[in-house]
Amino acid sequence: MKNIRRILLSGLFILWSFGFSLSTFAGERATKEEAVAMVKKAVAFYKANGREKSLVAFSDQTGQFRDRELFLIVLDPKGVAVAHTALKKMIGANIMELKDVNGVMIIKSFFKAAEKNGSGWSDEYVFINPATQQMEPKRTYVEKVDDLLIACGYHFVK
Repeated sequence: MKNIRRILLSGLFILWSFGFSLSTFAGERATKEEAVAMVKKAVAFYKANGREKSLVAFSDQTGQFRDRELFLIVLDPKGVAVAHTALKKMIGANIMELKDVNGVMIIKSFFKAAEKNGSGWSDEYVFINPATQQMEPKRTYVEKVDDLLIACGYHFVK
């Protein structure tokens, strides 16, 4: 009888913990400021550690450059993803012509944002939020470092 009660209590605790973690996660959306901070952190890491080590770190899906729906994408001047924290299969792909469902040229918007001052915000576009699995509006902050563009976006609800 004690074992059954212990198993039931353990099961209830696990279910409670799982439910709590999901509700906590769902309520914590990343912010515009956190997207900028992620890029700034990545730029500092790049400057301190160099290109090779940085691209490995920027592609680590469980590392320091992944937080909720925030992730990095690093592009070379031709629009080839040289690092991607969320989708390893994108690494090596030329995504310069990537469009959202409304025809917004996403990657070209990134390059345009960094054109004048070396940093800035992309145009608004719609993309899947990896945390919610929903199509949501998104903007991405980008900074140019050497010949690379380091980008991190945040999703928002209108």
